Amino acid sequence: MLNRLIDYAHANVPFSELGFTVRDIRWRIELTKDGRLLGILPLGDEKSGVERWHCPEMHDMQSGGKSHFLIDNLKTAILLKAADSDKPRHDYYVQCIREASVVSPMLEVLTSFLGDTSSLDLLRQKLLAAPHRARPTENLEWRIDGCDPLNDPDILEWWRHWRMNVRETELDGNPMICFASGKTAMPAKTHPKIMGLPGGQGSGDALVGFDKAAFTSLGLKKSANAAVSDQAARSYVDALNHLKRHHGKRLGESLVLHWFKSKVEHEDDVLPWLQDPPEVAAASAAIAARKLLDAIRSGHRPDLVNNEFYALTISGMSGRVMVRDWMEGRFEDLVRNVEAWFADLAIVARDGKGQAHDPKFMAVCGALVRELKDLPAPTAATLWKVAVQRLPIPQPLMVQALARFRTDLIDKDQPPFSHARMGLIKAYFVRLNPGGAHTMAAYLNPNHPEPAYHCGRLLAVFSNLQRAALGDVGAGVVQRYYAAASQTPGLILGRLTSNARNHLGKLEGGLAWSYENQIADVMGHLGDGAPRILDLNGQGLFALGYYQQLAALREGKKTNETAQGETR
Repeated sequence: MLNRLIDYAHANVPFSELGFTVRDIRWRIELTKDGRLLGILPLGDEKSGVERWHCPEMHDMQSGGKSHFLIDNLKTAILLKAADSDKPRHDYYVQCIREASVVSPMLEVLTSFLGDTSSLDLLRQKLLAAPHRARPTENLEWRIDGCDPLNDPDILEWWRHWRMNVRETELDGNPMICFASGKTAMPAKTHPKIMGLPGGQGSGDALVGFDKAAFTSLGLKKSANAAVSDQAARSYVDALNHLKRHHGKRLGESLVLHWFKSKVEHEDDVLPWLQDPPEVAAASAAIAARKLLDAIRSGHRPDLVNNEFYALTISGMSGRVMVRDWMEGRFEDLVRNVEAWFADLAIVARDGKGQAHDPKFMAVCGALVRELKDLPAPTAATLWKVAVQRLPIPQPLMVQALARFRTDLIDKDQPPFSHARMGLIKAYFVRLNPGGAHTMAAYLNPNHPEPAYHCGRLLAVFSNLQRAALGDVGAGVVQRYYAAASQTPGLILGRLTSNARNHLGKLEGGLAWSYENQIADVMGHLGDGAPRILDLNGQGLFALGYYQQLAALREGKKTNETAQGETR
């Protein structure tokens, strides 16, 4: 994984250099050439600033009392809402700029400004007041007489030499084989951090770190236990930061980063389709993926034939980067799996009018929980892997989907029928027996071989019959009997069949005859009778049978509303 990240940095991050990093800059502070405050310019928006690469980065910040050079947060740089414990970092910040001022007169101006108490007070007042209302954790950059100090080659060269000299005095131990590059080098004492991960710390999270004795061995100190050179560590961190900003998708409390061995144009990148399916006229995402797959196989897209994809799922936790999953494979296989994902999820719309729209990935995740905030990061990562690698859907996810389905049916305040949830239940059976004798269709499966499916259909017919005979009765047959019928249909459906006779007696002849035929047709598929008990798979088939039959009845009701004489 580290090798792939380093290769990505070499190909895509031109500013990757030891001693520099990327930061979000929220404020630009402008000074005149004689050191007076000229203006304050907000950058980006209220949530984040603008991305800036090649910002000087101090090493080993955990040792305390250190700051970054020139670009740092407002608390460190100008003591905005600072405590006494923040003063050492501010003093270190000013001292570095003072030492660098020997190569640049503009830094002498900045040093004088930072040493002027009244000037700093004025700047803090303006930042805290409307309309700025700055936060102390936001980063700033400087302009002196319109010039950016970090565009001065002399200042950059000073920083490189200064950091190298200080770094060399802190290195100890012997050269080792770098795990990432395979070359002999001094191992990095600490690794740079990845910023802005879901669940992570504001100061960043480390992918490699050994901050406790229990994590070390053989008398090695800190990151020497997994030796990676300074440059290799810088490269993989820059790659992660770049991917997070340009090829990252939020996945609940995790982040999915993906890239390719060779460049892939945006319109051919199918992984984002899982998050946001493309709107293709008169087609679905599965059809769009199939067309791309046909183009690859026919030789019309030779640029994609031997390409490979990489996908990394990560999150932050207590200052560490948690690697939730790592995947790599052929681009052609990725397209095939994305096509299968949408084809397997395809389900009839709840109103029976055609097929439901392709669901977004987070809609599928949300189908498992009451609210998305309740979705555990491992669950989202598991479902992502299922989609990308075309794996069977785990039974625990099926259990969650069925539980939410039952809850929505019983609680009338909940929105009726999540298309994503029903598609997931259907996909569970498609992947349970791929290539089997019977394939679960998106629409009603009238000849399905399993009695459990037809038990669900029968309940849907009974529900419509009750509404036709009695109107809206509040808690109807579904709210009262679905949970029991889906688990022990042999004990419940007989009672409901007897009750259906009473409902038929309240209908006019033609309508009663229509419902009698529907009931007879469904019961004809039950063979010797309804099963006494249904296992998990049986309950899933029951749910699909109920949903698809109800959708078919609704579609028929719309096309023959007068003959049916029903109300919604």
